[in-house]
Amino acid sequence: MATEVKIAPTADVDPSAGIGEGTTIWHLAQVREKAVLGRGCILGRGAYVGPGVVVGDNVKLQNYALVYEPAVLEDGVFVGPAAVLTNDVYPRSTGLDGDLKRDGDWAAQGVTIRHGASIGARAVIVAGKSVGRHALVAAGAVVTRDVPDFALVAGVPARRVGWVGRAGVTLEENGEGSWRCPTTGERYVERDGSLTGPVGDPT
Repeated sequence: MATEVKIAPTADVDPSAGIGEGTTIWHLAQVREKAVLGRGCILGRGAYVGPGVVVGDNVKLQNYALVYEPAVLEDGVFVGPAAVLTNDVYPRSTGLDGDLKRDGDWAAQGVTIRHGASIGARAVIVAGKSVGRHALVAAGAVVTRDVPDFALVAGVPARRVGWVGRAGVTLEENGEGSWRCPTTGERYVERDGSLTGPVGDPT
């Protein structure tokens, strides 16, 4: 596996940012001050990573994905083209006095994306929300509430429409409270609106 960091000449990477081995940052991407990118990441053209954002290993930010501070992306996360991870619950350009808001005039609330989760193209994750492990947010969805592990959510606002396994494929029901991945054979168990697994040997 390559360990060299590759940064396109047109990318803007702050000197205080931490860039892990084998990470590639493509044209016009911007990585702000004190952001941390893990090993083996790929930042597509025009992707943005805000100040202090923490990105794990083997994360892909596709073209023009916008990740605003203080977001945390765990290992193996995928963020699709033009997806937005916001950070302001009550956005306003100015305060009540009419003056332009600056840093410190509002409290940023970061989005958390857990291990292996995927965010579809042009999806929006509202400030302060979390997306669970291996969950899948459909393209164009607007996430206004926390997404459970393995959930497949879609729509505006996003609602759970199914479950996905570690392979990202929609699970098939395999008896009451039991789900199976048609690709890997892995089995999962649903209880009280949450999914756990894989359990046992694939069948």
